Amino acid sequence: MSDVRSLQLLLKKYYALKNEISKVIVGQEIVIEQILISIFSGGHSLLVGVPGLAKTLMVNTISNALGLDFKRIQFTPDLMPSDILGSEILDHERQFKFIKGPVFSNILLADEINRTPPKTQSALLEAMQERSVTIGGKHYSLDSPYFVLATQNPIEQEGTYPLPEAQLDRFMFSINLQYPTFDEEVEVVKRTTSKSNSKVDIIFSAEEILDFQKLIMKIPVADNVINYAVTMVGKSRPDSIGSNSIVKQYVDWGAGPRASQNLILAAKTFAVINNKLSPDIEDVQAVAIGILRHRIVKNYKADAEGISEEDIIVKSKI
Repeated sequence: MSDVRSLQLLLKKYYALKNEISKVIVGQEIVIEQILISIFSGGHSLLVGVPGLAKTLMVNTISNALGLDFKRIQFTPDLMPSDILGSEILDHERQFKFIKGPVFSNILLADEINRTPPKTQSALLEAMQERSVTIGGKHYSLDSPYFVLATQNPIEQEGTYPLPEAQLDRFMFSINLQYPTFDEEVEVVKRTTSKSNSKVDIIFSAEEILDFQKLIMKIPVADNVINYAVTMVGKSRPDSIGSNSIVKQYVDWGAGPRASQNLILAAKTFAVINNKLSPDIEDVQAVAIGILRHRIVKNYKADAEGISEEDIIVKSKI
């Protein structure tokens, strides 16, 4: 099958996938789109939203429709790295035996990831970047495809441990979940207070997802689009020549090179699901806020004046 035919098949199956997800999830179109873009681009996503916005149900539904193994970890202050990665035990034959932890799955939901100490948070770093873990001096490869979808509650900050910049940078997208509209909430109440049991059909297989990831890597990108993405990321750095007064005034640290890589990868996937064969500047702009917002470190002046990362990105025309 030619690459163009394969891209058309991906587009067709993508919309079939969204239809299956909509059987269970009401609204949240942009959130679902960004999660799927990160999955087909081989990235991870950080979901930020108050409790009750169906974050867990959404991830579970997506994993079912993709035909992938799904595991969930509820992060707590007493969670240990071995609770995530697994541990070695002494079996009845007095031999050490490795028991795999929940990280050995296709989709890992790290629920309220900022509630656990940095020691445990960092246990995910190698898994997210290398798709492998090292335990007891032994190297274990994780199943492919592999995605981490983490959640944070933006309201409660007592007893939390903010994610370090190195870990935040591993997430392709930071996705803000909003409250549903009135009509959407009415539909949610109708579905959840009556005897309705929507079954989600499997649309993709793990092999198909891996094939589509390879296909997206092969999509050509014009030099002017790559230059635009790199320039956009450079403008977020206060010590850069291209940054403007807003960035110099309100930003301590800007986005790193991984942001440029993710912009191009996400723009490729965004172009495909919008029936294009190659991304343009508009596709880069469409995915920019979700990719940049968690990579910009504001200073105290921005916090004092109530300036958000989105405000900086939009006002400074990054």
